[in-house]
Amino acid sequence: MEQTLLEYKCPSCGGALHFESDTQMMKCPYCEAEIETEALRQMDEMLDDDIPEEITWDNTAGTDWNGEDGQLRTYSCQSCGGQIVTDATTAATQCPYCGNNVVMAGNLAGTLRPDIVIPFQLDKEAAVEAYKKHLKGKILLPKNFKDENHIQEIKGVYVPVWLFDADTKSAFTYRATRVRTWSDSRYIYTRTSHYHIVRKGDLGFADVPVDGSAKMDDALMESLEPFDMSKAVDFQTAYLAGFFADKYDVSAEDSVTRANDRIKNTTEATFAATVLGYTSVIPTSAKVGLTRGQTRYALCPVWLMTTKYNGEDHLFAMNGQTGKFVGNLPVHMPAAIGWWAGLTAAVGVVSYLISMLF
Repeated sequence: MEQTLLEYKCPSCGGALHFESDTQMMKCPYCEAEIETEALRQMDEMLDDDIPEEITWDNTAGTDWNGEDGQLRTYSCQSCGGQIVTDATTAATQCPYCGNNVVMAGNLAGTLRPDIVIPFQLDKEAAVEAYKKHLKGKILLPKNFKDENHIQEIKGVYVPVWLFDADTKSAFTYRATRVRTWSDSRYIYTRTSHYHIVRKGDLGFADVPVDGSAKMDDALMESLEPFDMSKAVDFQTAYLAGFFADKYDVSAEDSVTRANDRIKNTTEATFAATVLGYTSVIPTSAKVGLTRGQTRYALCPVWLMTTKYNGEDHLFAMNGQTGKFVGNLPVHMPAAIGWWAGLTAAVGVVSYLISMLF
């Protein structure tokens, strides 16, 4: 049994609509008609229906294959009839045959429906420019890694994110020293003063993000922060048209530990920053209590590109709202060896000249 697909068609020519980040409207690439996302809100009403998340496989080919233990889903494109095969967490994609933008309504229904979405503010061209800027000036980067073909692999993805609100009541103690040194004509004196420092207070946290996708590296998502949640809007599937999207496969309950760690680490760093003017500071105790825990489900915009070099994956990402770009680059080893050899030789020459002068 196939799940329900949502497809946005242009009322003028029937073309597939997609969301434009610069105008924040739906646009037809054929007749260039522009439509407010609010006008498509009625299509989202079906997401409030009780659409079952699981499907029953109809294996008529005489085999007992069930899609890699049920992790694959099949859909029929309403434009061309082509079969779309995705994993179980895909919420928006494109038909590989006609390029039509489709939204898997079943993966956004009921408790799977996001509360808010941050629409893409930057388009693919901005991501391409950020990628080029990221590579610029990297003298140890292999030349063939800069192949323009990699740039076309950039995809816009809405990443599922849990947002946590909490208040903290905290108490910290520190052992600190302050060292003073002076001298006279005969002696050098050192006086070390010891202090017991106490800090107490309350902090409030809002919209602490935790990545809800097992496929997305948590450290990568955190490096793309911050996302400006004040620019988030109520969820509409129209914002997904033309992009890829996943539903969460890491639940809010399974994300609590990471959220707590982020809140506690930030609290500890905030209080430690108030202990100033000492020669040394050593934390001796820390108590952080969390209350008023609340959670929301959001989709955040990310431009992603994965490429291989020498058998290794290299992932690049850009915050689709702010333009912050991150990624790991390969190193051309012959160039690196030559660079280090040149640096070592230069240091040796400088050291020799200094020794001759003194």
